[in-house]
Amino acid sequence: MAGVSRSRKFFTAKQGQYLAYIHLYTRLHRRPPAETDMQEYFRVSPPSVHQMVLTLERSRTPRSIELLVDPTQLPDLL
Repeated sequence: MAGVSRSRKFFTAKQGQYLAYIHLYTRLHRRPPAETDMQEYFRVSPPSVHQMVLTLERSRTPRSIELLVDPTQLPDLL
């Protein structure tokens, strides 16, 4: 699959939900979600979303919210 890292990524259930949301949102809207989109979907505070973005960035998922995880490894979005 082009543009997807072949290495296995391990992430928490919550991180998986954010990654699944980013993947689906990007497919539907042809652009990645803004932090406010994630805040509204997950019903969390702006600092919570920002912290998750930073956490995903540290785990080698770029802050530009480009998905590098194989979509088949993501959980279904709740």
